[in-house]
Amino acid sequence: MRKEIQEYIQSSPDLIKFMREQPQWYRKLARNPNDTKALNVAMMNHYQKTIPHKVAQFSNSIQMASMMLGMFQSMKQQD
Repeated sequence: MRKEIQEYIQSSPDLIKFMREQPQWYRKLARNPNDTKALNVAMMNHYQKTIPHKVAQFSNSIQMASMMLGMFQSMKQQD
């Protein structure tokens, strides 16, 4: 594997962890060193760091907070 690819991987702890979990990327990058964008996209999808994933997580948090607020309001009305 090329030195600049190794340095690119070493620059991010998430990439290091992803490469250890998905060793097939070592072969892919050895064969095609220009595939760093695909590596980054695969890593972001794997760790759910893309914008759609973050929006879904935020939406789930809002729904949970709304449900908790509804529960507290119904408990308050019962007293």
